Amino acid sequence: MTKLTKNRKLALAKIDANKQYTIEEAASLLKETATTKFDSSVDIDIRLGVDPRKANQMVRGVCTLPNGTGKVVRVLVLCTPDKEAEAKAAGADYVGLDEYIEKIKGGWTDVDVIITMPSIMAKVGALGRVLGPRGLMPNPKSGTVTMDVAKAVTEVKAGKIDFKVDKFGIVHASIGKVSFDTAKIVENIKEFIDVILKLKPSSAKGTYVKSVFVSSTMSPGIHVDFKSVDA
Repeated sequence: MTKLTKNRKLALAKIDANKQYTIEEAASLLKETATTKFDSSVDIDIRLGVDPRKANQMVRGVCTLPNGTGKVVRVLVLCTPDKEAEAKAAGADYVGLDEYIEKIKGGWTDVDVIITMPSIMAKVGALGRVLGPRGLMPNPKSGTVTMDVAKAVTEVKAGKIDFKVDKFGIVHASIGKVSFDTAKIVENIKEFIDVILKLKPSSAKGTYVKSVFVSSTMSPGIHVDFKSVDA
């Protein structure tokens, strides 16, 4: 059995495993129980009453967090020469086409998001074996395949995230940093849950949101009372 560290014991002592906390209480506890020396991420896990094996119950979407993610997002834009200037002006870290396609074929994936254009997807599609497993393949549903590459870059840099329910019916996402003040963490959590609610499949029966947990990096999960979320 893994031995609990002193910090882990202190964090667990502050959380009642049998209690569901209001969203404000949970946000406050996140800050109190963070034990890392670096600025921990705030993560949310939502268990949904859906069957992801059925296409009509797949929950997938994007969310623009009002206070951003707190992360530095490295963006690569694969585009035609006429779009390069606007992509760079919008803040893209890397802009180009064939030279980056060759780099990716060679195993380079030192980016967080790849944005491209519909006309380029034939070339990008050939990179599926490299990009797919890393979650980097551009997708029209997440807004990363678009003619307006500048807008897409701006949104990603501002805190736009995409998510997808996993095979167990759970949605995972990072929605901030523990250095955020409590109000900003609460705002980001509420916005994310609001988006999840709007994506409820019409074919999903019974309870849609079964549980909500939030946590920070290497810290215990905190059970959120879903009724406290005015989404």
